[in-house]
Amino acid sequence: MDTFDNLANGIVAIATPMNMLLLLAGVMLGMIVGVMPGLGPSAGLAILLPLTFTLDPTSAVVMLAAVYYGAMYGGTITSVLINTPGESATVASTFDGYPLAKQGRAGPALVMAAIGSFVAGTIGAVLISVASPATAALAATFGPPELFLVVILGLLTLIVIIGGNRLLGTLSALIGFAIATVGIDIGTGQQRYTFGSVELINGIDFIPVAIGLFGVGEILHTLWRGGHLEKLAYFNVSARSRGFWPTGHDLRESAGPITRGSFLGFFVGATPGAGATVASLMSYNLERSVSKTPEKFGKGAMPGLTGPEAANNAASSGAIVPLLTLGIPGSASTAVLLGGFLMWGLQPGPLLMTQNPEFAWGLIASMFLGNIMLLLVNVFCIPAFASIARVPFRVLGPSIIVFCVLGTFTVNGSIIEVAIMLGCGVLGFFMRRFGLSPAAMVIALVLGPMAEESLRQTMIISGGSFGVFLDRGTSRALLVLMVLLLVLPLVTVLIKRAAARAIARYGAMRRRRARRAGELTDVDGTTPTTQDAADRSTDAADREPETERVDST
Repeated sequence: MDTFDNLANGIVAIATPMNMLLLLAGVMLGMIVGVMPGLGPSAGLAILLPLTFTLDPTSAVVMLAAVYYGAMYGGTITSVLINTPGESATVASTFDGYPLAKQGRAGPALVMAAIGSFVAGTIGAVLISVASPATAALAATFGPPELFLVVILGLLTLIVIIGGNRLLGTLSALIGFAIATVGIDIGTGQQRYTFGSVELINGIDFIPVAIGLFGVGEILHTLWRGGHLEKLAYFNVSARSRGFWPTGHDLRESAGPITRGSFLGFFVGATPGAGATVASLMSYNLERSVSKTPEKFGKGAMPGLTGPEAANNAASSGAIVPLLTLGIPGSASTAVLLGGFLMWGLQPGPLLMTQNPEFAWGLIASMFLGNIMLLLVNVFCIPAFASIARVPFRVLGPSIIVFCVLGTFTVNGSIIEVAIMLGCGVLGFFMRRFGLSPAAMVIALVLGPMAEESLRQTMIISGGSFGVFLDRGTSRALLVLMVLLLVLPLVTVLIKRAAARAIARYGAMRRRRARRAGELTDVDGTTPTTQDAADRSTDAADREPETERVDST
């Protein structure tokens, strides 16, 4: 009952006219950011974060959370209409969303995606309400050794799941840790890597780095791949047009995928480092494997859109659990949210739900109200948001960069931070260009001070001995998880290679036997296989009538 009482109190706390307006503004801004090609939730949160500094923490997080899940759906509009995912989490939505649009079913596809997002977001909010208190109670038993291992485990999970070159993922995280060390050493009070600059004594602020990596970096990368030259297709998505609303068949065949995607997405999203991209792709593969008509996937199957879309939005809810209870961001977007929490003087972690319950439960409650508002805005404003997707990038790109510069400068009025932001924008472009991970870098930047502080505390407790990590059961369990996380991918690769070699050896053996059988038949006329014998007897039977005709003649 305490959970429902806290949730009710959270709803009452945010159900004020000002918070409702901020919730609506956040949903609208999030969808606009999501629709803009080259941007996504991470960039939107980073760019809009300075707007919340004049608000109280609860109102600020209500608005930013609305921007977060609004942007998650906004990327679906471009995925369906112009085959351009607003961000990586909506890549799976292009597989069947764009074919549906080409069939003249853009309206039903977008409405069903909105319904899937609403159901998944609501289920995710319910699961957060249940899972967060239990996770926080467990995390409350953590000491500095466990907190340090949790931070490292979250980064390892991100690096392993991120795919591609894990060495580059590790390098990205190390760059983030290096940037986090700039400033004053918390142990000795000495300056580190400031190069005599007064501006760097307090370290490099999170805001210019995030805006540069996710805002300017995305714009430069879009220009590099020629996004400004792409010609966009036009699809009629007017609510008054014929066939805008989904049919009963669409609702029935999407019920299962939405339900499965919601639960799958939440638990995948709650895993630090997994995120919505992994959840949506897993959901797409799941739906294709359980479907009675898998041949329709990729050609305009509604379950191929609604399943990943539900997983996408449920994962954004799941990522809130480790953020609130452990202080570990599960994705780049929640890393930006964590940066905002720290700037408002709040420390996410095991004590947040007991020391600041109105803030934590206000955030959870806002997800219930925000999903209702998101559904209404989605369904009735789809044509307006679709028109934004048709704005030429040569207009959007410069406007976004100007907004990034103004947003960075208004935080502290520092030209140095603007220069850092632009430098990080160039860095973000090259990271995408050569396969590094901006997400790993920004998460490491946020978690770096926490990791350093908890490691120093651990060393003070143990007198400088690393054996403290083996003294407690929780620490040993986390170490085992870290080892499994590192070893399992290697074991999987070895098993695949061994299976491939076994198949190759078996094929070579079959070919050798076939050649040997052919050589024996040619030499002595024997047939080593039953099939060869059957073939030879068939040939003999075919020749007998011909012999008889010759003799009779």
